[in-house]
Amino acid sequence: MSTSLQDTYAPQSACFGCGPANEVGLRIKSFVEGDEVVCRWTAAEHHQAFPGMLNGGIVGALLDCHCNWTAAEHLRAAANSETSADGPPCTVTAEYTIKLRRPTPLGEELTLRARVVEAGADRATVEGTLEADGKVTASCRGVFVAVKPGHPAYHRW
Repeated sequence: MSTSLQDTYAPQSACFGCGPANEVGLRIKSFVEGDEVVCRWTAAEHHQAFPGMLNGGIVGALLDCHCNWTAAEHLRAAANSETSADGPPCTVTAEYTIKLRRPTPLGEELTLRARVVEAGADRATVEGTLEADGKVTASCRGVFVAVKPGHPAYHRW
């Protein structure tokens, strides 16, 4: 895939973390690379917690959105709906934990990596990491579920 999952399936999304249409959001771009989904992102000074270091809430938002897209893409591929005009199912975070392992620096490209470790027909458990200069600064594990009609997130992309 030469365009990000977000730009391919949700170009009008206003999500703070991953929405391409949110001019003040983080606007991450996630790409399938083999058996994982990868994003490269650089923080701005206004994302800091203290001089030179990324805010922990931003770390959480980055990993949450990136892992959510990892789950959605896995469920899409598992359903073999690549040619579907609907794209992946709309997924939401059902359960999520994050471990902040060391401060994440500003001013350098960060790498988010995620992979599905368990899946069902409508949900996926994803593990992810945030790396700076090849060192893991945060890790997470979450369960992401496909929502049904009537849920506020249904057809958000």
